[in-house]
Amino acid sequence: MGIRCYRLPVPEQQPSAPLRCCLLSGGASLRMGSDKALLPHREGGTWLERTLRLLAAQRQPITLLSRWPEHGRLAQAMNLPALEILTEPPPWEGPLLALHRLMERHPQQRLLVCPVDMPHLQPVVLNGLVAAAAEEPKQIHVAHDGQRRQPLLGVYPSLAGLADSLASCIQRGERRLQSWLDNIPCSDVPFTADLLHNINRPDQL
Repeated sequence: MGIRCYRLPVPEQQPSAPLRCCLLSGGASLRMGSDKALLPHREGGTWLERTLRLLAAQRQPITLLSRWPEHGRLAQAMNLPALEILTEPPPWEGPLLALHRLMERHPQQRLLVCPVDMPHLQPVVLNGLVAAAAEEPKQIHVAHDGQRRQPLLGVYPSLAGLADSLASCIQRGERRLQSWLDNIPCSDVPFTADLLHNINRPDQL
């Protein structure tokens, strides 16, 4: 009796949600004493322009979310392809609410979220986050500096379950992004601390 071989059906792979780069630049910069986004960067231009150039290297659509009109004008002058400028409406209550607004506007996408105040950020970090998220497209992936998470730098899928969880958290009055992450599955992507240095005060420059 011969051996029969059967070809198992190959399951159809669902295409990953499209990637969108999102720059958060709506803070008040109170501890710095001046607008961090407009500080000069050693590579030329401002922190805002330099971060937008890093994101543009991903060759994906970019959303700039800021309450400051000057940020939008500066970004518009760069003539970046597929750039969306969103004026953040009040209340201005931090990155958790900002992320909620981005998920509402761009459902079923993977949001590569980045802050404007990491002037030492390098392409290897963004590439590493995107690569990790490609392996698990339905999972949140956040940069980690070896001691703690950097939740403002990560890939957040705006899928229904996560978006609903975030919306419920907002409705309960929570405004800390880390508090939300503490209660949902989240993968840490390790990088060296010098690349993730978040600068908030003049003495840190």
